[in-house]
Amino acid sequence: MVRSRRLALGRTVAVLLAAAVGRDAVPQPAAPAPAPAPKAAGTPKPAPVPAPQLSLPVGIEQSLYLIRSTLLTLNDANRSGNYTVMRDLAAPDFQARNTAADLSQIFSDLRRRNFDLYGAALLAPQLTAAPALDADKRLHLTGVFPTRPQQISFDLRFEVVGGQWRLFGIAIATPDAPAPPAQASTPAPAAKPVAPASKKP
Repeated sequence: MVRSRRLALGRTVAVLLAAAVGRDAVPQPAAPAPAPAPKAAGTPKPAPVPAPQLSLPVGIEQSLYLIRSTLLTLNDANRSGNYTVMRDLAAPDFQARNTAADLSQIFSDLRRRNFDLYGAALLAPQLTAAPALDADKRLHLTGVFPTRPQQISFDLRFEVVGGQWRLFGIAIATPDAPAPPAQASTPAPAAKPVAPASKKP
């Protein structure tokens, strides 16, 4: 009898514990989800990529030096009739193709007309194309000196020999300079009328 009472008391305690646990195990509300980050009003545009700069084989200053020194050397040769120095300063391929006598014959017209190329030392050339390398890696410079009454048109090619640009080919022409634009004539101001002299009484 005592044992049955103890078992009944144990069952009662177990039921009370289960009930207490059941009351404490009430499900808690879930934590609220974090609010989404606010979207930017506008997506920033990527910075523009700068356009690649044109890479020239030589600078403008060096181009000017090559053009002027070549034309002034030719001018000295035309005045003296001796083309040896001009030939010796050129590239080996130029020397192999041209003797001093050949150069004298090629530029005989300039020499006959006493055409002075000294304008190359005074005026800036107007390049008709940017300095560029051809398929054989030779530098090509072409343009005109705006001299008057005839211009100096040049077409020059250079190749690197021993780390220096040396003349490989040359062509010179002297076309007539274009006529200057006509200036609009300003009309003379109209003469003011002269009032007649008053007669004396």
